[in-house]
Amino acid sequence: MARRKRNWRPSVYYHVVMRGNNRQNIYSTEEDMLHLMRCIGHASIDYHFTVVAFCIMTNHYHILLQSEDNLSKIMRHINRKYSDYYSKRYGYVGQLYQGRYYSKEVKSTYAMLAVSRYIHRNPIATKTPMVKHLAEYPFSTFPNYHSSTPSPYPYLDTSKLPDCLPPPFKKTTEAYVNYCLMETEEILNIYNSQDILEMPT
Repeated sequence: MARRKRNWRPSVYYHVVMRGNNRQNIYSTEEDMLHLMRCIGHASIDYHFTVVAFCIMTNHYHILLQSEDNLSKIMRHINRKYSDYYSKRYGYVGQLYQGRYYSKEVKSTYAMLAVSRYIHRNPIATKTPMVKHLAEYPFSTFPNYHSSTPSPYPYLDTSKLPDCLPPPFKKTTEAYVNYCLMETEEILNIYNSQDILEMPT
């Protein structure tokens, strides 16, 4: 049976997830994670896309991005480059990834905030937190927002997410960082106090 063609639209943001086969660890070391970041950077040379958040965990990664080129081509490029590296380094034979990538359109500014916050909180949302403070996790875009320094990645745009913040938040990277660090109940209380009808999902 032929695979169903994925819907993709330019200028739309997508939450993309890629997992190791059988949820196995395929980003086990710092070098593995750094190489995946290099694969993303390499793809940005050949394809036009903008990332606003990513996080690499031991057996999966998340990216929130908008692409002018077909998303499937970008993901194929990234995953093929990493698969080649992994096979060569570890002598791995077989299927590395758990099927094709997952992608979901992010349809509103509040969804953008909720998805990006979820992505950035991954390192502390695990059963055993990987770091004590999110800013200490280097394989995520959160430190780029936390430091407020120019992005080292040409494909990373740190201005989009702060612009999505509703009142009473200021539209700054510092406010976005605080948003990510807040508990869900605190955020919902603020939204309710401002009579904001659309809640994060």
